[in-house]
Amino acid sequence: MSDLNAILAPGMLVRHPGHPDWGLGQVQSNIDGKITVNFREAGKVVIDGARIALVPVFDP
Repeated sequence: MSDLNAILAPGMLVRHPGHPDWGLGQVQSNIDGKITVNFREAGKVVIDGARIALVPVFDP
């Protein structure tokens, strides 16, 4: 869905545009478009990068 998802690497911070209540998330892995993120309020979630464009956070 987003070319930005391709740059996401472990340790980067992101937000889920459809779930702002999940808070800030830290990318755990990005393998073949499946992005595992550990969100503060939702825990570990696997995101399909072809369907959801995560929003990188560069200044939390």
